[in-house]
Amino acid sequence: MIDLKKICKDRGLRMTDQRNIIADTISEASLEGHPDVNQIYLKAFEKDKNISIATVYRTVKLFEEYGAIEKHDFKDGKARYETVTDIHHDHLIDIDSGEVIEFSNDEIEELQMIMAKKLGYNLVDHRLELYGKKIKK
Repeated sequence: MIDLKKICKDRGLRMTDQRNIIADTISEASLEGHPDVNQIYLKAFEKDKNISIATVYRTVKLFEEYGAIEKHDFKDGKARYETVTDIHHDHLIDIDSGEVIEFSNDEIEELQMIMAKKLGYNLVDHRLELYGKKIKK
C-alpha cells in the first residue's frame, strides 16, 4: 500500500489528525479501486465522526494540488481519485459495471512515443483511458 501521508509530508503539507485519517482512507480505498469523494467520506467518517463532507472535499483538493493524488473522470459523473505513483499505468473502464482495470503495456507506450515524434513532438506526459463492454461468452 502506498503511504499517502508520507507523500504529503515529503511535499511539505502539514498533516492534521483529520488529514491523516483521510490520507489513510484514500490509501486503503485505492487498493479496491478509485474512490470518489463520497466513498472517501463514508470510510473516514467511520474512523472520526467529526469529519464532515466539506473537510473531505477540501482535503482531497489540497492533496491534488500538492500532487499526491490524481483526479480521474471516468465518464460516470463522479470524480475518482488514486494515489500518485512512479509506476505508469493506464485504465480500462467497463461502462456497464463501472469497474476500473489498471494495466501497463510496453507496446502501447512505444506507439504513443512514435506517434508524437511523427507529429513533431516529444511526449512529456499522457493518460490513456479505454472504455468498453465485457464480451459475453
